[in-house]
Amino acid sequence: MVTENGNPHVPVQEGPVMLNRVGEIPSRQGMPLEKGRWRFIATGLVINLCLGTTYAWSVFVHPLTDYFTLHLGQTVTANDVLMPFSVILAVFAITMALTGTYIETRGPRKVTAIGCIMVGLGWLLASAVTSIPMLCVMYGVIGGIGLGIAYGATVAVAARWFPDRRGLALGMTILGVGFSALITANLAGYFITAYGIMSTFRMFGIGIIIITVPLALPLTFPPEGWKPPGWNPPVPREGEEVTCECNRPAMLRTPAFYGLWMCYFIGCIAGLMAISISQPVGTELLHIETGLATALVGFFAIFNGSGRPFFGLLTDRITPRYTAMLSFVLIALASLAMWQVPLVPVYIIAFAVLWGCSGGWLAIAPTATARYFGTSDYPRCYGIIFLAFGAGAIAGPQLAGFIRTTTGNYLGIFPWAVVLAIVGFFIAFFLMKPPKVTTGG
Repeated sequence: MVTENGNPHVPVQEGPVMLNRVGEIPSRQGMPLEKGRWRFIATGLVINLCLGTTYAWSVFVHPLTDYFTLHLGQTVTANDVLMPFSVILAVFAITMALTGTYIETRGPRKVTAIGCIMVGLGWLLASAVTSIPMLCVMYGVIGGIGLGIAYGATVAVAARWFPDRRGLALGMTILGVGFSALITANLAGYFITAYGIMSTFRMFGIGIIIITVPLALPLTFPPEGWKPPGWNPPVPREGEEVTCECNRPAMLRTPAFYGLWMCYFIGCIAGLMAISISQPVGTELLHIETGLATALVGFFAIFNGSGRPFFGLLTDRITPRYTAMLSFVLIALASLAMWQVPLVPVYIIAFAVLWGCSGGWLAIAPTATARYFGTSDYPRCYGIIFLAFGAGAIAGPQLAGFIRTTTGNYLGIFPWAVVLAIVGFFIAFFLMKPPKVTTGG
């Protein structure tokens, strides 16, 4: 492992993980680690299912607008109500970049539990706000810090336990974030109708803490030197690059880092624009009934969730570069169709694709990070790359809100998405290649 100053560091081990006598299979709670490691994927999936409640934000847009306008007498715009969503995702990304070292030194159990508590606290405090800036601080900043801490820890655990199936494991771990809106969008819609918008914030906060904190307690890294039985790092064929074990400064010196970062940023802009406006596009642009539009958000979440293991598996099979190029082709086609043929069937297909590609990038990027730069300094390396997600979280929803405010509808968003996808395709083609360096430092 690598510390802030580049010196070797042995990560903290938490929980009953051990190496048996030489020649015996390592075990955890009496189960061989080869099988027991899958428990961490299931645990991470459920934790991220709760953390991903923020992806149901489009369901909160109209009720929050009505609450601030009718109940509090304030004038709010589409940009205003989308701002807390941008803030929580931006803070989420920044926190991941800053807390990677603590995952190594404090261990994933403590870090994940603290993060989950902060996410729940953010939702709870949001129930008492009286202005958009207060909502940005309580929900966005406090909740975003918790998201960055807990999500980063679950991703690091999956990356460390599955060197042999990293794309699939990471995709399954973050599957919960994508599928979350399938459950929470409809649950939020019911709670808002039955109990009101602020009571919904309160109930979500309590539920997140009760469910996630106990699940964080078993999380741990594998023993030093462990690898799946019978598996060895693949030996590159002649002419292929060897995966480097870079620390963060070494990663920042490679063109691959900049290509991956820019592609991740563009993919997130397109995806998060779609996620943040899914329900309003249906109700305002296509005049779909509100209940059906809310249900469709849950339907789109299926594609966001399944896009993570799907694109993760593709990244394992056809390389991060070609998977990224494929995602940009799909984003361009979906956006072009929505721009030129804004009908309900096209809306359903296009947004399913956009949600799927958005989820896919949350598997492509962490898998590419491990594949290009190794895992010796993974939490800090991926933390920097994940800043692209935060930048996209600000740019995407705010661009959507700006276009809605200035043009009166959301249709003008889609030509921008087409152009961005084309740019991303060429960046992936020219820059998303394995780095030539083969050693960290």
